[in-house]
Amino acid sequence: MNLERPVPFLDLKRSHSPLRDRIVAALAAVCDSGAFVLGPEVERLEQTLAEYCQVPHAIACSSGSEALLLALMALGVGPGDEVIVPSFTFFATAGAVTRLGATPVFADIDPKTFNISPPDVARLIHRTTKVILPVHLFGQAADMGPILALGQRFNIAVVEDAAQTIGAEYQGRRVGSLGCIGCFSFYPTKNLGAMGDAGMLTASSAETAEKLRLLRVHGMHPRYYHSHVGINARMDAFQAAVLNVKFELLESWTAERSRLADTYHGLFHEFGLDGVIGLPSASPQGRHVWNQFVIRVRDGRRDALRRHLLERKVGSEIYYPLGLHEQECFRRLGYAPTDLPETFAAAREVLALPIFPGLTVDEQYVVVARIAEFYQSAQSRNQVAAPVFLSRSAHRVSSSLPD
Repeated sequence: MNLERPVPFLDLKRSHSPLRDRIVAALAAVCDSGAFVLGPEVERLEQTLAEYCQVPHAIACSSGSEALLLALMALGVGPGDEVIVPSFTFFATAGAVTRLGATPVFADIDPKTFNISPPDVARLIHRTTKVILPVHLFGQAADMGPILALGQRFNIAVVEDAAQTIGAEYQGRRVGSLGCIGCFSFYPTKNLGAMGDAGMLTASSAETAEKLRLLRVHGMHPRYYHSHVGINARMDAFQAAVLNVKFELLESWTAERSRLADTYHGLFHEFGLDGVIGLPSASPQGRHVWNQFVIRVRDGRRDALRRHLLERKVGSEIYYPLGLHEQECFRRLGYAPTDLPETFAAAREVLALPIFPGLTVDEQYVVVARIAEFYQSAQSRNQVAAPVFLSRSAHRVSSSLPD
């Protein structure tokens, strides 16, 4: 095994290359059609995604961030309203709330799944709570049963941020079909990624879907007549054409991601690191689609491990280095960093490892072996007896790890 080989964190070329001719042909067809914004390609994608997400309506838009904004606009969120969101998520979730003049109220997470904690959501409900906005993080659905029950009990809308989880399921239902509106991103790094920005909303209510369609075109219908103040959030036909081609492989790519996750678990066990590293797990309540494979590095060693991997050309990423409640732009809300202790801890321990279609088992072995090397070096420096992983895998590691 050659451990000197670099391992990229993400290589989109591996999934794009086999589709190149089909994608180029689809883009050429759009060029010839002259329908560059919305149009037949977008309508085809909407129909496909509605069926896939098990909802009657899908509404294409320009990005996942705009999907969140449109969803909150459709629900009338504005100044004086509060929206409960996880602090451990990408900025867009809370950014959409703030752009409408409402207040994000940050909830803590479950330490095993990194998803929003239903008990913490219950603690934060207030008479001004307008929406609960759970994020299905890293490819796994949040625990939606208790959240939906809270929404029903207090007459609060539940909007799903499903940007990272297309195809994930909760108790047999696809994400995007659980709340009143689902929000998806097709940013290139997502499991179904465009070649630029693009997004989608899902809805079960025809009335909600029609309002979302109206809001994405400046509230205009018919042309130049405006019943609402909307925004320009239309999807480009070029992005829809790419997504229509790539969608045909989504399920096979999802299955591959699941196999890669299983392989990581096996390798961490083989190296004896499953008791040292916190490994992600799939909830028995649903289907995990593994947009990210995120480990927890304990004892303050995360940043040192990442430097070790970087020096050896092994890609990794930190999602996320701060909870949103710690971000400078939200300091005015008065949160102390440790007010959300699980979020605070996760932000200092998480490390995402390479997982993408086309990643090889040999590359995964390099990733885990380099992590084992880090812990072996740390033990040597501290003159402590070698950990269990050396006894389990010494026959493989000793011939491949450098001195």
